Amino acid sequence: MKPIYLIGFMGAGKTTTGKELASCINQEVIDTDEEIVKREKKTINDIFEEHGEGYFRDLETLILNDLDNRAGIITTGGGIVTRPENRKKLKENGIVFFLYASPEEIFKRIEKDQSRPLLKGDKKRLIQELYEKRLPLYRETAHVVIDTTNKDKAEIIQEIVECLG
Repeated sequence: MKPIYLIGFMGAGKTTTGKELASCINQEVIDTDEEIVKREKKTINDIFEEHGEGYFRDLETLILNDLDNRAGIITTGGGIVTRPENRKKLKENGIVFFLYASPEEIFKRIEKDQSRPLLKGDKKRLIQELYEKRLPLYRETAHVVIDTTNKDKAEIIQEIVECLG
């Protein structure tokens, strides 16, 4: 089985959906952010503060390459699509599901979350700006778009499983 990649903006539900989906279809789940934290022995916030976003994106690409052709559910960080080589690898190596949620929904979901290094400041404005930049990249990379707005986990999982056929 090809890897199943879950992409989407932060707060779209990639990690939660990935765990649930993995148990439903009896596959392992690998979270690229968790792999980076393990490798660096630091939080994502600390990595951003100490080394910057570019270094973090390098680590993301490295992890993605390390997972080459590994079966399972691979949940990604929201910014993994910002690099053309990552978009190409995702699209060519697996089945890519873009978990879509509107910027308003994202804001509601992560309003109180302080662990997002790219959202320091006016969260609503920052979400909108980042979202506008990334939305075309998510769409370009995805094989399937799943709208997660106002859906519970079971509905989202069912849609993905139906697509996997």
